Amino acid sequence: MQVHFAKDYESKSSEILPVLESFHSGGETIKDSRNKLKIFKLNGRDFNVKAFRVPNLVNKVVYRFFRKSKAQRSFEYASILKTKGIGTPDPVAYAEEPQGLTFGRSFYVSEHLAYDLTFRELVTEPEYPDHENILRAFTRFTYKLHQNQVQFLDHSPGNTLIIRNGDAYDFYLVDLNRMNFKELTFEERMLNFSRLTPKKEMIEVMADEYSKLIDKSKTEVFEKMWFYTNQFQEKFHRKKRLKKKLKFWKK
Repeated sequence: MQVHFAKDYESKSSEILPVLESFHSGGETIKDSRNKLKIFKLNGRDFNVKAFRVPNLVNKVVYRFFRKSKAQRSFEYASILKTKGIGTPDPVAYAEEPQGLTFGRSFYVSEHLAYDLTFRELVTEPEYPDHENILRAFTRFTYKLHQNQVQFLDHSPGNTLIIRNGDAYDFYLVDLNRMNFKELTFEERMLNFSRLTPKKEMIEVMADEYSKLIDKSKTEVFEKMWFYTNQFQEKFHRKKRLKKKLKFWKK
């Protein structure tokens, strides 16, 4: 296993290596889908370890020779976000297991944050305390991403952790392996809101807040946000219907 540590965590390498080696038998599982996420406690501190699933045959070769792994990208993108003053759990290390001429497992280790909510609660609980203020603060956070040339391609409900800080809110991005760093056009900025919520009333609030930060009217911002949201929802539900049909024909 090849392991790369962040400078601040190099001294803890002897503690973290056994965690990686015993990943499947230890820790507390908090997510088990395509990728597995676990919490490990080390000297009173909690760390997240994400194990990415073994890629398919083509990607085994691609990740071995031609493209950075999801673990490496997560680690490097977290480091870039930190330099830009954008919240994300501290990157600790990433590990890869080459299998001869192909690629095997990979892991990303980060600090564990005890958060109060994610954006998902704002979608599912319209009566959530201070709902509109959190939504407006989240919009300003997204604007900060855009101004810092961060295009977070997985800007979706579960991928922003929110922590109350007195009367304010702090935001932290997770699931970082799909990002671009470049100047964003107005269209790209609006598209970046498309995966967050299908609720028109939430889009109206975000459009109102974002329009205060750029040289565009609330109407123009809302129309673009709503257009891309509907486009995403149509695509999402079409995909769902197709999966349902395939499931039926397999019976």
